[in-house]
Amino acid sequence: MENMNISKDKFRFADPSRRTGDKKFDTKQMSYAKDVFVRFCKNKSSVVAAIIIFLLVLFAIFVPMFCTTNYSSDLEDNYYLKYTFLLPKWEIFEGTGFLDGTSKKTINENRFNMLKALEKETGAVAITKIIKDKYLEGKTYYYDIRLDSYIDNGMDFLDLSAEQFADIQRWQNETGIQVIFPAVDVSLGEKGAFGKFTPMIAKAKQGDPNVWYATDANGNPRFDAEGNFIECYAKTTAPIFQTLLYTEEYYQYDSLKVADDDGTYLYALVSGTRIDENTVACSYKVRVLLDRYFQYKYGHEANFAFGTNQKGQDILTRLASGARFSLVLAVCISAVNLFIGAIYGAIEGFYGGVADLVMERISDVLGGMPGMVVMSLFQLHLAHKVGPVLSMVFAFVLTGWLGMAARTRMQFYRFKRQEYVLSARTLGASDARLMFKHIFPNAMGTLITGSILMIPGVIFSESSLTYLGIVNLESSTQTSVGTLLSKGNGMLSTFPHVIFWPAIFISLLEISFNLFGNGLRDAFNPSLKGIED
Repeated sequence: MENMNISKDKFRFADPSRRTGDKKFDTKQMSYAKDVFVRFCKNKSSVVAAIIIFLLVLFAIFVPMFCTTNYSSDLEDNYYLKYTFLLPKWEIFEGTGFLDGTSKKTINENRFNMLKALEKETGAVAITKIIKDKYLEGKTYYYDIRLDSYIDNGMDFLDLSAEQFADIQRWQNETGIQVIFPAVDVSLGEKGAFGKFTPMIAKAKQGDPNVWYATDANGNPRFDAEGNFIECYAKTTAPIFQTLLYTEEYYQYDSLKVADDDGTYLYALVSGTRIDENTVACSYKVRVLLDRYFQYKYGHEANFAFGTNQKGQDILTRLASGARFSLVLAVCISAVNLFIGAIYGAIEGFYGGVADLVMERISDVLGGMPGMVVMSLFQLHLAHKVGPVLSMVFAFVLTGWLGMAARTRMQFYRFKRQEYVLSARTLGASDARLMFKHIFPNAMGTLITGSILMIPGVIFSESSLTYLGIVNLESSTQTSVGTLLSKGNGMLSTFPHVIFWPAIFISLLEISFNLFGNGLRDAFNPSLKGIED
């Protein structure tokens, strides 16, 4: 230090223009929430998953609001409107053979002729394409065709009151769409080669409304010399109607008619019960084309985007209703489990010691109970008191919070010894403030991720339970995604569309929630705040 004499010649004045110091930040301060959002948006797969979840939620909320008609809730409609297993039909794909309501079928000659007779009588085309014309296999002729499942429903008998009979006629006249077609005279016949009486329309006599033409004893159509069907419509001169209430007073049909009608065709078989001397309650039995009767009944053509199930219910509406129920159930269970598990785990992790030891043993006992057994016992002994839904909720909550408690406990053990927590304790912060103000925010990312991922877990568990038949959530007004999968399992090889759409929905939901949860986990991680790629 004695020799530290420095000549003043070696010093010079500093340049004021080159003075340095702390620079002012050019950017604005970013909040924690905004930083979470920015980092989440950088994960493209999570963003796409979030969009898919949002669309699925919108589907579950709004489709049941606009599609309120339950087509099979009315027993009368369920009996007469036999539109079970209709295939998905989208107008934009009409005529393509894909999602246009048609399918490839192999039918015998008798069935082929019946569909052609339906087209001849009503103009409705059931056979949209002949893939392979008439060919012989064994002793039977077959056709390979594309068949419209909506027109394939064909005709059916309908019993109407006088008011309903008049209303359909009014609708026919307004729209120009014929719903009612002439009745068939089942009494017609001819003498065979050996003098025996052979019914000409044997199937019609057994109640087949599609057979309006002459047949032999085996139900095969009979043709005239020109190869046309021989019509067997009921007329006013037929003996069978002598016992019916065919009078102008009770029978009044003034609407659309078939082209060959000479004014004597009957469009309803009228019967009635005399109430008093001046009053008769009439019943009209008519033949209706089901596809057009649907238009009359509901005001639009039968056009189901996802098809119909074994009960004639619209799969689109049922899936949306089931998805809404499953999502609401899963969110409620996840929220309850988050609340219970977070408090339980916070107490364990914060206080530790004896409290942690005792509480962990309680968790071990509950965690050792098989979930399937718990659910089965609740359904057997509690469902008849509170219903299957509440019983299932209790079963899910009984052990569902254990995983959330374990995550919370682990996070509290991780953060409770951190310097900022010790500083807050030194300044006099209470235990509640330390737990919920200082530790919980840092553990929130893991907890939110766990609760989000619990939603698809609950839906998948519910689907498994209903699929196995342990829980039954099926009714005319209520269903779930798992129930739809369970009911469609038996039709996988014959009508795969019944199970296809619910399977697509739950697959998208499970994958999207997992990707979404991964993005949330990274976004809520406080150690990544402010870090740019």
